[in-house]
Amino acid sequence: MSVPRPAAVIVLAAGEGTRMKSRTPKILHELCGRTLVDHMLTAARGLEPERLIVVIGHERERVRAHLEVSSPDALAVVQEEQKGTGHAVRTVLEAVGTVAGTVLVTYGDTPLLRTGTLAGLLERHAEDGNAVTVLTAEVPDPYGYGRIVRDSSGAVLAIVEEKDASPEQRAIREMNSGVYAFDGLLLADAVKRVSASNAQGEEYLTDVLSILREDGHRVGAHVAADYVEVEGVNDRVQLASARRVLNARLLEGHMRAGVTVVDPASTWVDVDVVLGQDVVVHPGTQLQGRTTVGEGAEIGPASTLTDTVVGEGAVVRNAVCVEAEVGPEATVGPYAYLRPGSVLARGAKAGTYVELKNARVGEGSKVPHLSYVGDATIGAGANIGASSVFVNYDGVNKHHTTVGDHAFVGCDTMLVAPVNIGDGAYTAAGSVIDSDVPAGAIGVARGRQRNIEGWTVRKRPGTRSAQAAQRAAEAGDQQGSTSE
Repeated sequence: MSVPRPAAVIVLAAGEGTRMKSRTPKILHELCGRTLVDHMLTAARGLEPERLIVVIGHERERVRAHLEVSSPDALAVVQEEQKGTGHAVRTVLEAVGTVAGTVLVTYGDTPLLRTGTLAGLLERHAEDGNAVTVLTAEVPDPYGYGRIVRDSSGAVLAIVEEKDASPEQRAIREMNSGVYAFDGLLLADAVKRVSASNAQGEEYLTDVLSILREDGHRVGAHVAADYVEVEGVNDRVQLASARRVLNARLLEGHMRAGVTVVDPASTWVDVDVVLGQDVVVHPGTQLQGRTTVGEGAEIGPASTLTDTVVGEGAVVRNAVCVEAEVGPEATVGPYAYLRPGSVLARGAKAGTYVELKNARVGEGSKVPHLSYVGDATIGAGANIGASSVFVNYDGVNKHHTTVGDHAFVGCDTMLVAPVNIGDGAYTAAGSVIDSDVPAGAIGVARGRQRNIEGWTVRKRPGTRSAQAAQRAAEAGDQQGSTSE
């Protein structure tokens, strides 16, 4: 049987989440590059619902602004006062009207719930012709959960909370996830009859199940294959636990697709990361945002790449790259920092203790070590000597430097922008270049060296340096006398 397309998916996300102890609304906390609510919306979107609705309340403007960017296809409905899950659903139906067809109700804090599990719930709901089907799970320790009590046919008789359960019912390991598939027309009628006459003065969605059963309708259940999927995130400990589970799930998918992850325990990837076949990821690596790594590339150890593109066969070691582009067969690191706008062409190199910012390094060009290259264009086949600095900032504005094809910048050169080094040009080591160097020329900008004899002994008497100099002078005098 094909999975029926739901008429609506309602994601309940109005709560404050006080146990997170955070200024950030609970559902906007992130794991693996996506907020809690966006994980749920992504799973729901996989069902192709006719309507995608999010109930918001706490920090509503902040949550609404986030949804407008991340999920413009979702309708935000405000629950002015958080008076329970039943009240939240009733608020939606009052806002959008009765929804004919299947209505799926889920939560914004269950980031591990998969589209496939929700599809299984919808399929069971349609197969059994239920008025409502609850998603359940068998847990190792059901303490604290509402238990699912079934009759001999498998239909759900009741959901019994821990405090109300008999010893026999407490032994039941099947728990209520709080995720439901409803007949929309029956839901619209039943939710109006939910009472708030309880200690909390709230309207609970679980009461809809008993109302529908009393009306003579069938209440069914679908058991999730993995109970971890339905666990919610309520505090930082559960957030970290969910992150570990999701990260392991993502890494497994990459490894089964032909990626080598040397140490999954120390490797972290975000959900939108793309890794090509035969990529090798070494320990201590974090791949964040929309980072893409081409086939056969090596990343790590101890590297963090954010929104970075790495070409086929490239090598990035002990590096931090943010919004950068590393071309095919290029090398980065160890201990390099590629800031936004950095581009390495094919076979280029940014070596040890090199920092690039808004710089393009041409094909086969090298910045091997101890250099800063900012706001620059370097042609093909060029070499930037050690300890060179592209002096791009005058305190007010940033200026650009251009280095031509096959140019050679000597060690410890300061290139004071704006300046151009022509094709095949050289700069002498130790120069401060503030004027253009024509193609094929060498730029020399350093003072002539002069040595002042005897300076150390006269100016630093009694120091070890002076003593060493004195000994050397005496040894020289003695050698001179011997040669005479």
